Amino acid sequence: MAAAPRSPQGFGESTAPAAFARGAEAGSLLDQPPAAPTLPARLPAELPFPSTGPHGHRARMRDKLLDRGADALADYELLEMLLFFAMPKGDTKPLAKALINRFGSFGAVLAAPQDQLLATRGLGPHSVAALKLVQASALRLARAEVIDMPVLNRWDRLIEYLTAALAHEKVEQFRVLFLDTRNRLIADEAQARGTVNHTPVYPREVVKRALDLHATALILVHNHPSGDPTPSREDLAMTQEVKTAAAVLGIQLHDHLVIGKGRHLSFRREGLL
Repeated sequence: MAAAPRSPQGFGESTAPAAFARGAEAGSLLDQPPAAPTLPARLPAELPFPSTGPHGHRARMRDKLLDRGADALADYELLEMLLFFAMPKGDTKPLAKALINRFGSFGAVLAAPQDQLLATRGLGPHSVAALKLVQASALRLARAEVIDMPVLNRWDRLIEYLTAALAHEKVEQFRVLFLDTRNRLIADEAQARGTVNHTPVYPREVVKRALDLHATALILVHNHPSGDPTPSREDLAMTQEVKTAAAVLGIQLHDHLVIGKGRHLSFRREGLL
């Protein structure tokens, strides 16, 4: 008797280990999607469409990515493919669309707090880890474009990096970019995290850290979770306090950037410094 035909391979290049294939019954090592409806007890060759399940779909998605590039994929398709790696079986498209519906966008899904992702039906530790790994990789890549570079000459890249890092934060975060004598970025440090509309900032601590790093210039950065980058009166007052404290020690404040959702505001460009 001839051997039954092998099922087509999934997204990976080799068949999943037995522990993965057994799924929840044996304590699967990866996150499992909802169980698919049971198929008739027939050999694949006897079925009208023997390879129309998730494996065939995954192969088509993979080929679309490799043949046409990432720009050919919609946001939900990118997310769907990311979930392939954590869920070896099943259709991840409904989950990808549900995540974007809940959090608002592809970027917002990646930046969503870990506890909220873990509390989302259909996600588990492996799928959340996959999402967070992609977020971290994107930030590392964006940061590599500006670290040790004269940031005043790479302003667009700097804004891209700061937007990726802060635009989707749910609470205010205050960061300081420390620059050397050639305006190269030598450190980007989070100084404080606050509430949805306020972050405590201590000018003395900012200047002290600049001296520790031998920085000669600063760029202040914080986000507005509301999405509106218009500075508050507190923002204006704090900026002047930092500028005054830094000037006493010969440290220049180049700018204060407020990051919103899809928008940013530069104090220097607006004449606020």
